[in-house]
Amino acid sequence: MSLFDVLPRSAAAVAGRLTVGGCALADLAAEFGTPAFVVDEAGLRETARTYLREFGARHRDTDVHFASKALPCAPVTRILAEEGLGCDVASAGELAIALAAGFDPAHILLHGNAKSDRDIGDAVAAGVGVIVVDGPDDVDRLERLAPDRQAVLLRVNPAVPGETHAAMDTGSPEAKFGVALEQAPALLERIAGVDGLELQGLHVHIGSQLLDLDGFGRAAEALAGLGHFGVYDLGGGLGIAYRPQDAAPTVADYAEATVGALHAHLDPTARLIVEPGRSVVGRSIVTLYSVVTVKRGVLTHVAVDGGMGDNLEPMLYGQRFAPFVLDADRSGETCELVGHHCESGDVLERGVELATPRVGDHVVVPVTGAYCYSLSNNYNGARRPPVIICNDGDARIGVRRETMDDLLVRSVL
Repeated sequence: MSLFDVLPRSAAAVAGRLTVGGCALADLAAEFGTPAFVVDEAGLRETARTYLREFGARHRDTDVHFASKALPCAPVTRILAEEGLGCDVASAGELAIALAAGFDPAHILLHGNAKSDRDIGDAVAAGVGVIVVDGPDDVDRLERLAPDRQAVLLRVNPAVPGETHAAMDTGSPEAKFGVALEQAPALLERIAGVDGLELQGLHVHIGSQLLDLDGFGRAAEALAGLGHFGVYDLGGGLGIAYRPQDAAPTVADYAEATVGALHAHLDPTARLIVEPGRSVVGRSIVTLYSVVTVKRGVLTHVAVDGGMGDNLEPMLYGQRFAPFVLDADRSGETCELVGHHCESGDVLERGVELATPRVGDHVVVPVTGAYCYSLSNNYNGARRPPVIICNDGDARIGVRRETMDDLLVRSVL
C-alpha cells in the first residue's frame, strides 16, 4: 500500500509535484493560502456513482442518502445531488444547507434525537420525503405540525453495539438514539393512529467508522420481530482507511452486507435506504498546511498554521492520519505534528515520519473530507479555512476563507 491509496482518486505526481484534480497543491497553497481544504471533484463523483452502481446491482429499490453531518458544505454536496444521491439531515440548519445544495426535498430525510418545533416545522414546510421518528415527543410535534400526510419511519435501538469508538457507537442499549425494541410496538401503534402520518417502515443505525460489517445482519435480525414493512433504513457507518496500512471494507462489501441483511432477515421486496457519510466524502478531500515553526528537543515539534480548529478528529476520536511534507525528497525524521492553538492537546499526529521539515514547507493531511469541515471552529480566533474544488486543472473557491470581520460579525458592540 502507498500514500496514493488514501490520497484522492485523481492524485498524481507530475514532474515531482503532487496534483489533485489536475492542480498542483503547491500552486494552490500559493494562490489561496493555507490552511485549506482541497476537494477532488472527479473522485467525489466517482464515489457517488460507485454507491449507486453497487447497490443497484444487488437491490434495485435502494435509496442512497448522503449523511450530510459528515460534510454540510453546499458547494461540495451539490456535486452529490447532481449525481443522484439523496440527503439525510439532522437539523433545520442542515436542511437549509441541503436545500441550498440543490437536493430534491422529496429525496431528503430528517433525523435527530431531539428535534425542535423548528426542525420539524421547516422539514414539513419544505416537503421532505421522510421524517425519522426518534421517540414519542417527535409524534407529539408531528401531530401538531404535520396536518397532511407525512411519511415517517420509526428509529429502533437494536441493542447491537457498533464495533467502533465509543463516541460513534449508536446501537448500544445505552445510546440516546431511537426507542428500545420492547417499546417499539406501542409507539408503532400510536403512529399508525395519527391521521397526518404515513408509517412506512423502520430505521436502525449502529455506528460510524465501522470496519466490521457483521453488525448490519444482527441489527436487521433484531427488527424482524416487529412485523413486515415496506421500507427499511439500515443506516450508514461504513469505515474507511485513513493511512496506507489501514484495512477497510469496500463499498461493494458494504452493499453486500446491508442488502444481505435485508434479504435474509427482513423483506427482499422492501425499499432499502442507506445513509453513508464518511465513506462518500472522506478520501476526496485533503488539508493543506504550511509549517510555521520547527522545535527540536526531547521531541521534534513541527507546528503548522492549522490544527484542532480545522481537524478535531484526533482529539475527539483518537483518529490517526498519514501526513507528509509536500514535494519533498529528503531523509525522514520522527516528529510530533502539532497545531498553532494554545492547547497541549492540539496534536494532529504523533510519532510521524516526515521529510526533515523546514519552516515554509507545506504539509498535506489526506482523508480529511469527513467531519473536519463539520467540526471546524474559531478556537483562538482561528479563521476557518477555504474549500477549494479542483477538477480538470481548474481550481475554484467553494467556500471562502473567513476574515477578521467574520469573527465579529455577530457581536453586538
